[in-house]
Amino acid sequence: MKKRKKVLAIIPARGGSKSIPKKNIYLILGKPLIFFTIEAAKRAKLIDRIIVSTDSAEIAEVAKKCGAEVPFLRPRKLSGDKTPDLPVFQHTLMWLKEKEDYTPDLVVHLWPTSPLRDPKDIDKAIKNIFSKPEADSIRSITTPSQVPFKMWTINKKGSLAPIMKSTFKEIYKKGLEPHSMPRQLLPKTFVQTGYLSVIRPKTIMGKNSMHGEIIIPFLHDPALYTEFDSLKDLFHTEYNLKKYFKS
Repeated sequence: MKKRKKVLAIIPARGGSKSIPKKNIYLILGKPLIFFTIEAAKRAKLIDRIIVSTDSAEIAEVAKKCGAEVPFLRPRKLSGDKTPDLPVFQHTLMWLKEKEDYTPDLVVHLWPTSPLRDPKDIDKAIKNIFSKPEADSIRSITTPSQVPFKMWTINKKGSLAPIMKSTFKEIYKKGLEPHSMPRQLLPKTFVQTGYLSVIRPKTIMGKNSMHGEIIIPFLHDPALYTEFDSLKDLFHTEYNLKKYFKS
């Protein structure tokens, strides 16, 4: 019989949010925010383990009640507001290897601040990367509300400079001005989202990267995406969750 692959979902949820105190357990529709991400992971058929990495005993208790494992509290040095994802995930994988001799075949990164996701999409992304052994990871993307060709940076002289000029030199060499063109005529661009990411452990541990070099795109419906980073996102988040669960 074919051995089942080990697929680990890691949900990073530190306690020191500055925009909203205790953001990861803020009540949305009567449920702590992290509940929705844990629930989606539980409903995904191909995920067999869910771990929340947090430095907060309160978040840990809530996460356990929602059905996730919290086998450790994350060290404080990995819980700052400027701490990147990589050392957090490396810490989790090293802890599991040292304490349990457990190494997953895939890691699914799920952001608790993006509470709306379809479990079927998680399974689809997992199947996708299993079918592409050359891939380091899969990253969720969607169409942006603002195209980067209409974005600028301020150069050292204090004047505006288009941020896409170095990447799409051929367009600018033709004398075209993308910032003044209809978006339908511009090359397609995409924005990364916190919907999902699936990574091979060797990418995280061996390549010291959360995505590696070969990143497979996972394009999802922008209507299925909401980001809860501040209280101004509350209405939009609740509206989208209500709409999704009624359908």
